[in-house]
Amino acid sequence: MNLSRPWALIRSPIDMEVLLVLCGTSRPLTGREVARLVRRGSQPAVNVALRRLAGEGVVSSEQAGNAYLYTLNRNHLGAPAIELLAGIRAALEGRLRAEIADWQIAPDHASLFGSAARGDGDAVSDVDVFVVRPARVDEDEPRWRAQLERLSDHVYAWTGNHVGLSEVSATDVGRLRSERPPIVEELCRDAITLAGPPVAKLLGASG
Repeated sequence: MNLSRPWALIRSPIDMEVLLVLCGTSRPLTGREVARLVRRGSQPAVNVALRRLAGEGVVSSEQAGNAYLYTLNRNHLGAPAIELLAGIRAALEGRLRAEIADWQIAPDHASLFGSAARGDGDAVSDVDVFVVRPARVDEDEPRWRAQLERLSDHVYAWTGNHVGLSEVSATDVGRLRSERPPIVEELCRDAITLAGPPVAKLLGASG
């Protein structure tokens, strides 16, 4: 590692893709296995990244026959920072759950969906949140609206991304379940529950 420029440890998106894979396991992986597990990046690009990161010392490599086995060197000074970056999406989920749990008016349901749930967004993608407002609560209830605005402000402060809020009343859930607009299929496929029942129970098959 270049101690005069430690921030240069990760030089490309492929570097981080490789490190995300290695952060997720303690099992040694071949370059072929890493290439199969990364979300984007060709086999040659992954191999180049693995060799460079091994040269930086943050990845350990061991020859096994004709292949090399790679692991994250968790003793490396840069490893905690890499693991922190790898855990950011889980940290966002935790903060969202904690914030919603403190709401004065609890939602019937809240979930994270879209690119933030799938992990395939970018710097301009919204953080999509689906919220079911209790039937007894008016849409313009000041405390309810203040909670949603505060959540939007906090997500922007945490991530730099805007919230894409999809809000419905509990009385609308039956209609969504029976009519099944595209958002229902997206929620059932990708949503991560933050509060209330799981999406599969809330918006499962009609009838």
